[in-house]
Amino acid sequence: MENIQKKDIVNDARKIIIKIGSSTVTDKRGKIDVEFLRNLSAQCKKLMDEGKRVIIVSSGARMAGVSSINKWSRKEDINYKQALCAIGQVELMGEYRRIFLEKELHIAQILLTKDDIIDDSRNLHIRNTLFTLIDEGVIPVINENDTVCVEEIKIGDNDMLAARVGTLWGADLVIILTDIEGIYDKNPKENKDAKLYEYIEAIDSFEVEEGEKSSFGTGGVATKIKAGKLLSQYGCSLAITKGKPSPTAVLDIFEDKVKYTLIRGKIE
Repeated sequence: MENIQKKDIVNDARKIIIKIGSSTVTDKRGKIDVEFLRNLSAQCKKLMDEGKRVIIVSSGARMAGVSSINKWSRKEDINYKQALCAIGQVELMGEYRRIFLEKELHIAQILLTKDDIIDDSRNLHIRNTLFTLIDEGVIPVINENDTVCVEEIKIGDNDMLAARVGTLWGADLVIILTDIEGIYDKNPKENKDAKLYEYIEAIDSFEVEEGEKSSFGTGGVATKIKAGKLLSQYGCSLAITKGKPSPTAVLDIFEDKVKYTLIRGKIE
């Protein structure tokens, strides 16, 4: 019964956000993973051809900055981190643009801060821009504006950014592509008997053991649960799945070809 519900929830989704983690959008060398982006563009094209609308929330600017300039990777000073993000954002968007154009897909960059989300006037302009782009068949690629953000004004991480954009846009489904199959009852890297939660209907009181974070990523299991709780309040569901090595990681969810975690949005 749960599998039927999951399949229906996913396939009924029309407004979809795909959030991509740093470890997914880059390869083992820390460079932008061109093959992954090429596969992603093909999947976005297929979804759009089926009448679905797509927004991408993409991490990876800092890692792309490190691989581009080949220094400062160990610098923890905020100025160096922001400088790396400024360099890497250009590299990242350049590859998105080049590769998505191969599928005749146009992309647009949107960089946000916490103030943009909570300020009513900015919020309205963001919504208007999103709707205009999407209505014209352009895919917004969104990231936090890391070059100006400090801790006090950060949204937090791109899991939460995807959730905030989801509530702003009225999304039906947010898909998080990460380096793990979904949410487990305990850390699967340390426990071979860890079990995957494939379907979570009541997320409000849900808690689980926190997993490890990568050296560049900021989001762990806790942030994904937090994102799921926020989205659930707005009736938006959240799917968490492994972004690699499958070249069709997003479509695998719609075609029920892979195990993943689905957090169901509340139904009024």
